[in-house]
Amino acid sequence: MKAKVVGRFAALALCVGASAAAAKDTQLNVYNWSDYIAKDTIPNFEKQTGVKVRYDNYDSDDTLQAKLLTGSSGYDIVVPTSNYAGKQIAAGIFTPLDKSKLPNLKYLDPQLMALVAGADPGNKYSVPWAYGTTGLAYNLTKAQQALGKVPLDNWDILFKPENLAKLKTCGVSVLDAPDQMFAAALHYIGKDPMSTNPADYKAAMDVLKKIRPYITQFN
Repeated sequence: MKAKVVGRFAALALCVGASAAAAKDTQLNVYNWSDYIAKDTIPNFEKQTGVKVRYDNYDSDDTLQAKLLTGSSGYDIVVPTSNYAGKQIAAGIFTPLDKSKLPNLKYLDPQLMALVAGADPGNKYSVPWAYGTTGLAYNLTKAQQALGKVPLDNWDILFKPENLAKLKTCGVSVLDAPDQMFAAALHYIGKDPMSTNPADYKAAMDVLKKIRPYITQFN
């Protein structure tokens, strides 16, 4: 079975495609990140369509990719980030969308469609579903106590080692997601977060290495 792609891109935007298996087997097999749909979404869908849904969750793009690359994942719809989706599309994992059955495509944001098309030219396999951003979160009281008058509204509090050294006593957690961490570091040093230049990634790695001693958790 080939899965139809749903992709999350750069700023965590997601894409979704229709499933041919649902019509044939009256069951739709979906593999998605946790907490991405409401509790009543599946019951409402099953009631309206008569199609049963098998809905499983994963916690990282690597977990999803390992499942997909087996060649028999058993899923109809999946939700990778676009930087992973491009590689998966090239590997021939996905089935093209039948856009004649997706009349609401015309209502999707053209800018988001264009971003997804960076990994999937022509949106042949994927369309955007939702999007979000990756940023900073902190306990204001503890951060101010540790850093004093250091501004808390920019990436300096994470990427300046002298700042993170002070925050280590509070506990510092960063995403267990290399694509997100490198994108943030690239942005911080004034490079394109979607850069394909190896030298840019080396520079970003240098930034990340300097703060590694002060990180207490990857999550």
